[in-house]
Amino acid sequence: MSLAPSADDVKLAATFDELRDKLLAENNADRLGKPLAFWVLPDDRRLPLAFLGKTLSEILSVRFADLAATPGVGQKKMASLVMLLHRAITQSPAENHFLAEATVVAAQPESADPGSFNPALVSELIWTQWKDTVRLHGIGNENLGRLAPSLQSLPTVIWESQLGFYLDKSLIEIRELKTHGEKRVHAVMEVFHSVHRMLGAVDSTGLAVRLAPRLIAEVEDWMSEARTRETAPRHEEIVERLCEPLLRQLELDVGATVCTLARARLGVGMPQKSVREQSREMGVTRARVYQLLEDCHRTMSVRWPEGKRLLDEFAQRMDQLYSSAESANLLGSLRELLFPLKFDSLAPQLLAEAGAQ
Repeated sequence: MSLAPSADDVKLAATFDELRDKLLAENNADRLGKPLAFWVLPDDRRLPLAFLGKTLSEILSVRFADLAATPGVGQKKMASLVMLLHRAITQSPAENHFLAEATVVAAQPESADPGSFNPALVSELIWTQWKDTVRLHGIGNENLGRLAPSLQSLPTVIWESQLGFYLDKSLIEIRELKTHGEKRVHAVMEVFHSVHRMLGAVDSTGLAVRLAPRLIAEVEDWMSEARTRETAPRHEEIVERLCEPLLRQLELDVGATVCTLARARLGVGMPQKSVREQSREMGVTRARVYQLLEDCHRTMSVRWPEGKRLLDEFAQRMDQLYSSAESANLLGSLRELLFPLKFDSLAPQLLAEAGAQ
């Protein structure tokens, strides 16, 4: 830095000394033992690379003037250093006018806006908080696909990967995995972000949260209520309260094309069509249509693993209530679309394994 300090140099030095005193006064060994890089966000620029590998304790043991005299470190990098020290205290960048260029607003997991997630704003600190939420609630055995905001943003190969796989890994370590490019890393972070938004304040409010897609939770609640009735719900109600939410879930997870095919197979919201008619209209083979329709099963087996049992129990209750033939046929078609009988061949084996445990 210049031998004749500017006004900004003086402000930086004063802020550094103030932050240093606060951090040392806390005597937080865990925080002071973290490297400066722990508070770096992916989009940060002009970082003081010479200091990133050093712990806060090591950095705070050196005078501001000596740090500023480090080769390759100028005023802007010292401003970034002060910004990172602010993060270490407040878990967000400082709002000092002379640091405006380096300031990045940290991601706010508790935001009510689902679109607020931005992977460029996730630091190792925020990632650690999200992992702590998963640990606290003991949901490391949940699948990513079960809790993802949408399966369209989650690579198919990690739909059934458990959250626990990532709990002992930093973002740097995840990015170093051979199978994890930046797109996959972002998808994983989005799931953890979503979980933290749902569960981050549960302990403090005394509330319980059901970990299930909202549309599927609504379906389960309605089915549970309908089974307690003395008369079967009308066909129109089954379409509105059971089929429509599940179809909207499919559209959210695998897109409009598969959802449209599913609607035509069920005759919900459009005339019922055979696979032959659908293949002719789309200009593809029937095998391709069947392949697309299997996405319905692949999606629901991850999103709604209890669905097959619940649909079977619901259909049985509707038979007891003498529901219409039209409703019975719709329930049969829905069950075959989402949980085809050809996949039931594993049932005896799974039951045998459950009995042996």
